Amino acid sequence: MYGRRQPQYGRGQQQYGRRGGGSGRFKMMLIMGLGMAAFQAIKFMTSTQPNPLTGENQRISWTVDEEIQMGLQSREQMAAQHGGLHHDQAAQDMVDRVGARLINNTIAKTSGYPYDFHLLADEQAVNAFALPGGQCFITAALFSRLQNEDQLAGVMGHEIGHVIHRHGGERMASQNFIQGLMQSVMLMFGGDYSMMSIANMVGQYASMKYGRDQELESDDWGIRLMIEAGYDPTQMIDVMDILEEASGGSDKPEFQSTHPSPENRRQKIQESIKKYSNLR
Repeated sequence: MYGRRQPQYGRGQQQYGRRGGGSGRFKMMLIMGLGMAAFQAIKFMTSTQPNPLTGENQRISWTVDEEIQMGLQSREQMAAQHGGLHHDQAAQDMVDRVGARLINNTIAKTSGYPYDFHLLADEQAVNAFALPGGQCFITAALFSRLQNEDQLAGVMGHEIGHVIHRHGGERMASQNFIQGLMQSVMLMFGGDYSMMSIANMVGQYASMKYGRDQELESDDWGIRLMIEAGYDPTQMIDVMDILEEASGGSDKPEFQSTHPSPENRRQKIQESIKKYSNLR
């Protein structure tokens, strides 16, 4: 009996040794993951550039020239995703005219971006967006719902606000940072599914909050540009009504959305109208 137990004890020693090695490997991976996370944080926090128009010190890794090139290289692809450019030249001329007025008569003229305005053929997606560097788009679905040039100016002024605030560059830097942190978590926990799910959820909500703040900043600048260019800023409130109607009155909580609630945006727009009333 005693002779038979010796091999069992030996096997136990081997198992204990493997458990110790596993613990040491976990500690090593944890240290490496924490080091990677610290590196990502330092890189994100120190990659800053001043924005002369907004006065912000922004966390962006790209230069203005690089943003312009990214926008130029991506504009055809983005247009293709929405059915290409609209065939109605008169409507496109209107978009160009409003865009030029918003640039040439406002502080946006000093931003240095080569703005370009595009009417997309998409008649389903009620949307407008801007690429880094000055490429601004509006879909036919949204354009057809607008009732006057002032409302169009509100939409395009909002998109110009995204460009001036360099939101595209900020968003890319933020997403790269979040992705780097998720890779750090994956390294620390060896790809554990539950931990990765938590990290992914946190990353998504952080990105959503970032997007809501950007939308409110662009609303604010859209109002400023409208007033400087001589448009009626109260028409931007009607644009919010149009967007809410187009969304079908979604009751999704604001913290689960990339955009602020319509009620919140209307309130902030009213505040911006009062703030920039001296520019009339």
